[in-house]
Amino acid sequence: MKKIELVGLDQNVYYDKLENGLEVYFIPYQNKSNYTMHYLTKYGSIQTTFVPYGEKEMITVPDGIAHFLEHKMFEQEDGVDPFTFAAKTGTYSNASTNFECTRYYFEGNQSFQENLNYLLDFVGSPYFTDENVEKEKGIIAEEIKQYDDEVDWIFDEELRKALLQKDNHRIDIAGTVESISKITKEDLYRTYYTFYQPSNMFLIISGDFNPEEAMSFIKNNETLKKAKSNFKIQVLEEEEPLEVNEKKKEFQFNVVNTKVGYGIKIPLHQVKDRYLFNLYVGLMLNIKFGLASTFREMLKKENLMTSFYLEREIVGDYLLICFKADSEKPEELIEKIKKELEDIVVAEEEIERLKKVWISSEVIMVDNISMTLENISSDIIEYGELIPNKIEIYRSFNLKDYCKTLSKIDFTNSSTIIIRPKKEA
Repeated sequence: MKKIELVGLDQNVYYDKLENGLEVYFIPYQNKSNYTMHYLTKYGSIQTTFVPYGEKEMITVPDGIAHFLEHKMFEQEDGVDPFTFAAKTGTYSNASTNFECTRYYFEGNQSFQENLNYLLDFVGSPYFTDENVEKEKGIIAEEIKQYDDEVDWIFDEELRKALLQKDNHRIDIAGTVESISKITKEDLYRTYYTFYQPSNMFLIISGDFNPEEAMSFIKNNETLKKAKSNFKIQVLEEEEPLEVNEKKKEFQFNVVNTKVGYGIKIPLHQVKDRYLFNLYVGLMLNIKFGLASTFREMLKKENLMTSFYLEREIVGDYLLICFKADSEKPEELIEKIKKELEDIVVAEEEIERLKKVWISSEVIMVDNISMTLENISSDIIEYGELIPNKIEIYRSFNLKDYCKTLSKIDFTNSSTIIIRPKKEA
């Protein structure tokens, strides 16, 4: 195993890659009594057109199939589902699907070997029938319908649709009631054997365990030995245009306060280091729009918002920045945001202050086995590799590089969403 030092954090990660392509990351702790293990496939809701394993032609599967597949993996042929198995030892088990990946996990403080073997076995053993697929459709359809009245859910979805023209991030992870109704047992198997192959997956374990023993369990797992693997996955990747899909959209909904969303779409095609670029943009956003910013104080003083927050995420070849607020003066609020973005210059002492905050956060976070695992798995999914020298990167921040990085960004390529309360009839 390769030893990777998390620089400046007094913590090591051990890495290995099996012959079948499975990548394994171990984060052992000496002062903990629990552990968490996550088994991830680099397959999420955005990958819907691909060449199935053993075939030559591309197919398109229904939207929401990644989430549907995650649900069905919990139904095992022997009738013992992961929840039942985990409950016997007081272990927590669950799974989640997002745009880029699907993960299955166990968290506990005993029965490490049994839980690890079971995790590898159940994720490696699909069991789909016509009957259990049809049954699941009704369950997931009800889950989807529950979000029809969730304004925050709709708000996020509409903002993504306004910003993106072709990228599948604009489609809800769970799909629609109509799309999941078309899913078949055959669709699930073709999708599973294409994306749930060890060479498209990684296992990450953090906490109290012995790395050598864990690796021995993994290499001797019979299910993993039999898995189909090491074949090239071909996925259709449509080029997302620079232009936003809609400049402005306004509609009424069952809300008390008017909600406003302002999204910015920044191309990353020419960016050499996406991680560093994303950090410098985050630095600017934190200083100019963060909780302690003068901008927020101004919004409060002028009664331009009752809530205000922002998010950023890398979506394919773009960085999306989304401002969200409750405001009865949405147009005025957006103009204030635009004006603030016209001048990205900040004081050098503000950069130094934030550097210290981020370094402190890394130091605090590394003591939490779950947060460290999440941090590393996010690196792998978003940037394709573990980034072990974050503290060094933070320390390297300076005003000159900050200005050089942000000076060429166009913050005007944007979309606006306004949701107003429904008018009484």
